[in-house]
Amino acid sequence: MTDNIDIKLLSTPLRLSECYDFVLRPDCGGIDIFVGTVRNNTRGKKVISLDFEAYEPMAISEMRKIAEEILEKYKANKVSIHHRVGLLDIGEVAVIIAVSAPHRDAAFEACRFAIDTLKETVPIWKKEIYEDGEVWVAAHP
Repeated sequence: MTDNIDIKLLSTPLRLSECYDFVLRPDCGGIDIFVGTVRNNTRGKKVISLDFEAYEPMAISEMRKIAEEILEKYKANKVSIHHRVGLLDIGEVAVIIAVSAPHRDAAFEACRFAIDTLKETVPIWKKEIYEDGEVWVAAHP
């Protein structure tokens, strides 16, 4: 089943085409892709950048569990989950999740499940850097 799963935690820019190319299959009628980017504000404060840190062995393991559950629960064919670590500027891509499935509904539902579960279970932390300071926030557990 690992041929159907692509998990990466990277300190370099994420590539949408890499995730799309991985999940593309001729027997899939639906591919859903979620791209999370760094926005310029949160709770009314101007954000300058974000800094992501992860406990890598556990983060990779937990992302793999999410992908395995997607293959089983949603009958998806392939799953790609890539997440950035390090300092990211406004507009940079922090996470990409791509799911292919025979039907679009399963791909949509699986992609939402992936990002929601990732935020709940994967040990990745986010520091928001503002004009007047910074704070660690509970982006993930």
